[in-house]
Amino acid sequence: MKIGYFTVGTNDRAASTKFYDSLFEQAGPKRIAETDRLTYWQNEEFAFATALPIDGKPATNGNGTMVGFGVASADEVKRLHKLAIELGGSDEGEPNQRGPYFSAYVRDLDKNKLIFFAEAFS
Repeated sequence: MKIGYFTVGTNDRAASTKFYDSLFEQAGPKRIAETDRLTYWQNEEFAFATALPIDGKPATNGNGTMVGFGVASADEVKRLHKLAIELGGSDEGEPNQRGPYFSAYVRDLDKNKLIFFAEAFS
């Protein structure tokens, strides 16, 4: 069994779409579809989406919820961490060795927590 997709909530679909389009531009999933409520990105391994909540209530970030994006190298972890902050995200943990992974944490524009990680010796 593997995770097929992950969706995070947003309160501003246009801003969220711009953030993730820019974040994924060089090495991430490609935007494949959008509706008036959702934007989807996908590659051969998984799908990711941002969505306005279907119940019409404000999107909130989950306490303890995190989306992990595995990347090829420590340099890519550093690049994505820096880029996410430049795009308006916030730092939640600078790039560093953590256990078996080199990783960094950020929050997106809606405060959803993201981690970029690479194997320690990649």
